[in-house]
Amino acid sequence: MPNTTTTLASLAADLDSGATSARKLVEECLAKISDASGEGSRAFIHVDKEGAIGAADAMDRLRKAHAVPSPFAGIPVSIKDLFDIKGQVTRAGSRALEEDCTPAGADAPVVARLRRAGFIVIGRTNMTEFAYSGIGINPHYGTPKSTWNRGVGHVPGGSSSGAAVSVADGMAHGALGTDTGGSCRIPAAFNGIVGFKPTQRRVPLDGGVPLSSSLDSFGPLARTVQCCATMDAVLADEPELPVLQPRPVRGMRLAVPTTVALDDLDDEIAKTFERALETLSRQGALVERIEVPEFLDVGAMNAKGGFAASESYAWHRYLIVSKGDVYDPRVHVRILRGEGMSAADYIDLLGARKSFIAHTEARIAPYDALVMPTTANTPPKIADLADDKAFATQNLRALRNCTLINMLDGCAISLPAHREGEVPVGLMLAGAAGRDRCIFELAAGMENVIRG
Repeated sequence: MPNTTTTLASLAADLDSGATSARKLVEECLAKISDASGEGSRAFIHVDKEGAIGAADAMDRLRKAHAVPSPFAGIPVSIKDLFDIKGQVTRAGSRALEEDCTPAGADAPVVARLRRAGFIVIGRTNMTEFAYSGIGINPHYGTPKSTWNRGVGHVPGGSSSGAAVSVADGMAHGALGTDTGGSCRIPAAFNGIVGFKPTQRRVPLDGGVPLSSSLDSFGPLARTVQCCATMDAVLADEPELPVLQPRPVRGMRLAVPTTVALDDLDDEIAKTFERALETLSRQGALVERIEVPEFLDVGAMNAKGGFAASESYAWHRYLIVSKGDVYDPRVHVRILRGEGMSAADYIDLLGARKSFIAHTEARIAPYDALVMPTTANTPPKIADLADDKAFATQNLRALRNCTLINMLDGCAISLPAHREGEVPVGLMLAGAAGRDRCIFELAAGMENVIRG
């Protein structure tokens, strides 16, 4: 089970006291990345060893001069390969962008904000090609294994696959990911860590290769709720980094949607989720099961490919002509679904989403949060997904619940709900747009309770 005792706050305290240094933290992460018995070669596409060591030394000098930009200066984090980093080529997990592409002239705003706070970029993490899957398999750069039953080999979740593994294995102490249909939350759930999807408008999307401009959001993966809240505040350029006041479990008003979200759950998912609900109820939470009929509309909205297919095709249509033969075939075919969508289809989709958001927000307004399993499935075996039909089935099961919240334009967090030795299971708390702080406080109040 991933280490949850080493947090951004504990590392900041160790740096402040002199118990460790930025140089030491970076060297420890680099050693884990280069360990031949580990997942570093599959979790990372590029490791900036020299740059990270140079930045660490600079932060150590600033700390001695009492001039660090934040208490977290000197802590190594990983960056998903979807983001621009000055002087590097942004591959987005693809071979199509590997050749003949100009290195980025500037950091993406979210990368620049992490650097400005003193976080050290240790490398670029692997991902599903162009972020188009919730499974995490990459035929070009390899597939990092989930922390679960690693000797067998289970998928890490996608699309921020390497991001989650980098944190779970201690190769970084936080990670920058993206979430269009669960790409922060799914890999967090499959690796026993925390992943957060913010309200989209809070974090700028510039400098990241888009999947869907309507649904994309940029968020953190880390070991605890407070770690994610700290990184989220930096990404959103909020002036004060939050110290969360955990909401008491007693009195929490939680709605469990019985429509769609509880369908076809793996036995381990259902068992762990129900155990978590029972624990919350015993601690005084008010847990109510409600129908959310609006969730039935999401399948229809995605029937022709939805926003992801139409908007990704608009971005890829010229690149596919010249480089389509090097795309992952499973990604290629999903993007091409957008070719068949008309402008009228897209306008209808915009209208349907607007109505969906209005009606769903009204239905969930009496509650502090929705609570549901992050995924319907536990991490499938990599070997079992060689068949395209099996892949498609498991991919949809991984994405289904998370996608509901992206379509809502909401915010959500995935918390580990399993006990030590059990298969990883994520519990998702979600709310309407702008409820980010509330979701963090609720999550902080229950993260150490739900595994009891």
